[in-house]
Amino acid sequence: MKTYKPDAWLPTTKKEIEARGWDYLDVILFSGDAYVDHPSFGTAVIGRVLEAEGLRVAIVPQPDWRGDYRDFKKLGVPRLFFGVSAGAMDSMINHYTANKRLRSDDAYTPDNRPGMRPDYPTIVYTRILKELYPNTPVVLGSIEASLRRLTHYDYWQDKLLPGILALSPADLLIYGMGEKPIKELVRRLRSSEPFETIKDIRQTAYITDKAEKRADDIELFSHEECLRDKLKQAKNFRHIEEESNKYAASRILQKVGERVIVVNPPFPPMTKAEIDASYDLPYTRLPHPKYKGKTIPAFEMIKFSVNIHRGCFGGCAFCTISAHQGKFIASRSKESILREVKAITEMPDFKGYLSDLGGPSANMYRMKGKDERICARCKKPSCVYPDICKNLNADHTPLLDIYRAVDHLPNIKKSFIGSGIRYDLTLHHYADEPLNKAARSYMEELIAHHVSGRLKVAPEHTQDSVLKLMRKPSFSLFKRFKQIFDRVNRKYGLNQQLIPYFISSHPGCTEEDMAELAVITKGLRFHLEQVQDFTPTPMTLATEMYYTGYHPYTLEKIYTARSKEQKLAQRQFFFWYKPESRQPITQALRKIGRTDLIKKLFGHHAPKITDEKPPKHLRRR
Repeated sequence: MKTYKPDAWLPTTKKEIEARGWDYLDVILFSGDAYVDHPSFGTAVIGRVLEAEGLRVAIVPQPDWRGDYRDFKKLGVPRLFFGVSAGAMDSMINHYTANKRLRSDDAYTPDNRPGMRPDYPTIVYTRILKELYPNTPVVLGSIEASLRRLTHYDYWQDKLLPGILALSPADLLIYGMGEKPIKELVRRLRSSEPFETIKDIRQTAYITDKAEKRADDIELFSHEECLRDKLKQAKNFRHIEEESNKYAASRILQKVGERVIVVNPPFPPMTKAEIDASYDLPYTRLPHPKYKGKTIPAFEMIKFSVNIHRGCFGGCAFCTISAHQGKFIASRSKESILREVKAITEMPDFKGYLSDLGGPSANMYRMKGKDERICARCKKPSCVYPDICKNLNADHTPLLDIYRAVDHLPNIKKSFIGSGIRYDLTLHHYADEPLNKAARSYMEELIAHHVSGRLKVAPEHTQDSVLKLMRKPSFSLFKRFKQIFDRVNRKYGLNQQLIPYFISSHPGCTEEDMAELAVITKGLRFHLEQVQDFTPTPMTLATEMYYTGYHPYTLEKIYTARSKEQKLAQRQFFFWYKPESRQPITQALRKIGRTDLIKKLFGHHAPKITDEKPPKHLRRR
């Protein structure tokens, strides 16, 4: 059994620092999450990257931001800078439900305890640090800062907020996956460049009193213009999304009051060697010993899983993955993946079952453009919508090789795929027949050998008009995939479930669309479980449609359910099979003039109705 010593973790207290014989620190990282030394937790990754650069690094997890700020004082002042992260999630999604109700738990805190971080920790922590140490630079990171780097709609305050650097007194913001920019920052500081003069590192943003505009810069409408005119906010978003998904992106400028936020273009995608180097760092893969006897649910969920790539070229309208990680896939080597799997098999409580070999989308491993010169000129946010790009090499063979290599390792009984798959990639007819053959082999291998009883997929809706706004494929593809899933189950004598995910109240979705969804999914014998009400999150296409009422690419007006009543009216159709839902759904169908759907949903259980039609002004369509 492997023994883990406290000094195997990055230090979190003065005592742990002294145990290493250190008399100073180079960087101190503050995080809204508990400290889990695992490559799925961003603060641990950045800490290990800095350590590998030869720096002395400490982490202060979940500091108490109330009272005397002792957690912010206990380690003193770092030689280079403070780093601040809200954690692995945006704090507002972590704290509140889609109905804006305060959650009673926090999966990134020991024993699910709520209340261990403030709303917007990136702002709160930085203000405290600057109050205590005004001359020490602060660098922001994490998904909260990344997705709020420019003017954005905040669902929880129901208003347009400026880029987070206008609210947080931080000196620099790193967006996206932070290994490359943080290493470049350290290199520049070590070469004796003053922090305040470092303004040109890729994948960073800063705020300044004056920015000299270059010929290829994109200057957005100012924050104040967007406050006055929602159409200008919609137009801004198209530039932001396109520049976030380009090989050769432009610098983006946006005025906020008398100041300017400057967003430098992103780094190119990480190479295989670069991403391997990040995952091969000496993580203990465990929570810090200070949490002994406590459970951190977010860790328990991923402790026996392996992330094999980053990035997603799906470009789904409601998803933040491509906005943060980018659309280009950065894949680990087979050797690096197998090294991590072997490390998992040595964990004391491992029983032989890997919970996931996946990524943002499970089956995009090593997929990229056939001719990368075409990719270099492309600014489309999705490689699969409205059609799968002819330049995409969607070969599933490397992924099959990974699955088989993992399953042949000693102490591995079974490897499961817990990440959602893109079934449109497996069902598309490619011009190259080997790709079609590999896709068919992948589907059978996946369904027959890598499903832990339930396979998650995300059709998200059934109606093409809504799916178009979601940038998702037609529901007919899901039906084809279900047929294959059922056939493979019969072939191997399995009794596995297909678990589809659906969203209500997405921009463009109406009650009538939800009623059709209920009828269609009933016909497929689904009693839906994995459903959610659309939650607007910063920097997504769907959120811009929700807030502005316009589609940023076409500028057409889009209907969106906004009030609590409108949202609940849509959500109830997910649960048509519950007896208590029959009466309100029947009333709703009468109101929108779709009494024809009542019998389809409820059969002989349908509440009695008359042929009386609702007044014309009450019909939705």
